[in-house]
Amino acid sequence: MTSSSAPAPASSGAPQSSGPLRRLVARGRDETHRVSSPLELFFDLCFVVAIAQAGMQLVHAVAQGHAGDGILDYAMQFFAIWWAWMNFTWFASAYDNDDALYRVVTLVQIAGVLVLAAGISRAFQHHDYLGIWLGYVIMRLAMAAQWLRAARSAEGAERTLALRYARGVLLCQVGWLGLLLLPEPARPWVFLVMAIAEMCVPLFAEKDHETSWHPHHIAERYGLFTIIVLGETVAAATVAVKGAFDERNALGELLPIAAGGLLIVFSAWWIYFVVPIHGRLRANGQAFLWGYGHYLIFSSAAAIGAGLEVAVEHTVGKTHISTLSAAAAVTLPTALYLLTVWALHSRHFKVGVAQQLVLPAAALLVICCTFLGDWAAFGAGLVCSAAVAAGVTLTARMVSRERAASATAPAG
Repeated sequence: MTSSSAPAPASSGAPQSSGPLRRLVARGRDETHRVSSPLELFFDLCFVVAIAQAGMQLVHAVAQGHAGDGILDYAMQFFAIWWAWMNFTWFASAYDNDDALYRVVTLVQIAGVLVLAAGISRAFQHHDYLGIWLGYVIMRLAMAAQWLRAARSAEGAERTLALRYARGVLLCQVGWLGLLLLPEPARPWVFLVMAIAEMCVPLFAEKDHETSWHPHHIAERYGLFTIIVLGETVAAATVAVKGAFDERNALGELLPIAAGGLLIVFSAWWIYFVVPIHGRLRANGQAFLWGYGHYLIFSSAAAIGAGLEVAVEHTVGKTHISTLSAAAAVTLPTALYLLTVWALHSRHFKVGVAQQLVLPAAALLVICCTFLGDWAAFGAGLVCSAAVAAGVTLTARMVSRERAASATAPAG
């Protein structure tokens, strides 16, 4: 990750296309109309495969009654997906010059993402992390090459920063060998230690100099990835319902799950995008917490889709779990999503106790919906919709009061 408070180096305009090779210098954080590039959108799209694989494996684990192991494995695999995306996204926000070499190296990273995706099922089923590790090797070598190229174009503290990043990502990649070489009981601990080490690399690399990421661009990148994750949730739920229809006529039982799932996803989108968060991303202290916290937003959003699949499979008799467990597969990730979006986004824009309590109260009510059994998804969807309606109503009332007060205030 990078920061925005330091002055940007000379390059302040947008890149001019993929023509001759140019120096890889930091872009200006004050650029106007900075938006995601087609290459960044393509990069994000390739992560859909990995997210779908992780969600599918979570469904199988929960449906077979191995929720604890499945959630642990899902947390580990999703960290690998999320962190790979993070590494590229923050670097690109600061250094994307869109020349031919930058594009080629980014395409190499995309190849690594696809290798990672191919290794997720074996990691879940057999705790064999070779595929994921090899995918990371490809991505990390490309990422280190990008940082070394940036170092070659930089001087002083910025050069030191780039070299720290390059060394950090390579050293961490060596550390991940523990997942291949150590006994299986030790691997969750290896994951915990290495995940902490990974997240400490940006903190160490930027302790003396902060690179110039673009607040609006970063907010847009995170928003687009949120849409991708929610889209994968819709796709997963649709496939589950279609499969159930193909096997038997279960419209009456599946309709509440499908309707509730749509209400949850629509509300999740509304709640995330209702606030302009880029205005708060001004320095590393805010950016690190916000960026790292999105691990919970992304993983819980994807898990909602997996939960809906579990609910559908339970309804048609394909699972070995209780109705309460099937309901919790939907309600718990939904509640976690609501809480994390409130903590990272919404609370900064809420005025008064009533507005602040909407999302935490909704999360609590969603958890209570677990006890509705087969109607849990529909109940959770209604609660999420009510939270959106309450937020809109309270905001509208506040705006009306402010306008009335302004109109009655004495001039001058």
